[in-house]
Amino acid sequence: MAGQFEGIAEVDRPIEEVFAFLADGENDRSFSPRVQEIRKTTEGPTGVGTVYASTVKDAGMTTKREIRISAFEAPTTIRWTELSKNLVTSKDGGYDLEATPSGGTRVRIFNVLEGHGLGKLLVGFGLSAARKDAPAFAARIKAAIEAAIPAPEAVSAPAPEAAPAPETAPETAPEPEPKAAPESE
Repeated sequence: MAGQFEGIAEVDRPIEEVFAFLADGENDRSFSPRVQEIRKTTEGPTGVGTVYASTVKDAGMTTKREIRISAFEAPTTIRWTELSKNLVTSKDGGYDLEATPSGGTRVRIFNVLEGHGLGKLLVGFGLSAARKDAPAFAARIKAAIEAAIPAPEAVSAPAPEAAPAPETAPETAPEPEPKAAPESE
């Protein structure tokens, strides 16, 4: 039995920057607590054919995973498929990004989970847990992106140059105090 889960988040960052963040699979650690380590195993920039190898922990079991990027259309679409043959794998998954009128980005993440061998009995439990966590997972993605990419209004302009210090007059000897005028009667 295969099944899908998905989560949606509105990210307060421009679509190009959100795409760039998500395209770097090594950022997965910042929002997916199950990912213990991840690294790109292919050369060059991320694109179709790029492979990421990871170590993940699900339900107390640590497994090795390999994910290959299967579609890559900036700034709207990233798709992947799992190459590894664990009990439960992500047959298909991806991100769909859409610019919002406010200048932010709507992010949809989804995965189609599939069981293999004994995993056919387990996939239902994994899918149920993933569906339950999907809103929180999308919220973690949003939080990680917004923490990593400064908000447009938070980008500080260079500080204005300080005004030059006023010139000081050359030192002169103090003027003598005026003498008091004699008092008249």
